[in-house]
Amino acid sequence: MTTTLITGANKGLGFETARRLVAAGHTVYLGSRDPERGRRAAERLGARPLVIDVTDDASVAAAAKTVEAEGGLDVLVNNAGIEGRGEGNTVIGPAEVTAGMMRELFETNVFGVVRVTHAFLPLLQRSAAPVVVNLSSGLASLERISDPASPTHFYPGLAYPASKAGVNMITVQYAKAFPGIRVNAVEPGYTATDLNGNTGTQTVEEGAEIIVRMALIGPDGPTGGFFDAAGPVPW
Repeated sequence: MTTTLITGANKGLGFETARRLVAAGHTVYLGSRDPERGRRAAERLGARPLVIDVTDDASVAAAAKTVEAEGGLDVLVNNAGIEGRGEGNTVIGPAEVTAGMMRELFETNVFGVVRVTHAFLPLLQRSAAPVVVNLSSGLASLERISDPASPTHFYPGLAYPASKAGVNMITVQYAKAFPGIRVNAVEPGYTATDLNGNTGTQTVEEGAEIIVRMALIGPDGPTGGFFDAAGPVPW
């Protein structure tokens, strides 16, 4: 039986990914900061609720102890993330972004990935087929965002793309350091979720496709890559 943890999974892409992996036969820990929301979401899916706040060392350490005591972990999906939009659901541009805003996003989107991955590495290393899936974004692609022919080019925000570019680098470095673990970053696409005020053009079912696909890879699968549903994404 494959055991999977998904952070930020009480709604949106995390919830849909949990639903699909439960259906695929995984034992899924549905990670959520809010105990009650997490419990309700897990009950709906037949998953196990796990309280985990990726910005809090003690919360992550306690979650790791719980999972270890209950048998270990095979797959980690670092899904929790924020975009940090302003009033009226507007994207905050470079002229308005402050160091404090950047810090808040990085605390969840970058430091949270490191915090959780570090805590669960000992468990993953005991697995016969460990996998890590990091939620990135097409906005992290330097090639796409600098190309005027790409729709990505016109996204005005600073903090979110920078944080996801950080996730991509973290992914590559973890993959190099731990060749026995399949570590990849994924771009779900512009999906309608609370993260973007439900302005996305894809459904969560469509967005979760690549997350689920990469969570299900075996020991011979790719590692250190960046993928969307169509294939590799340029860095």
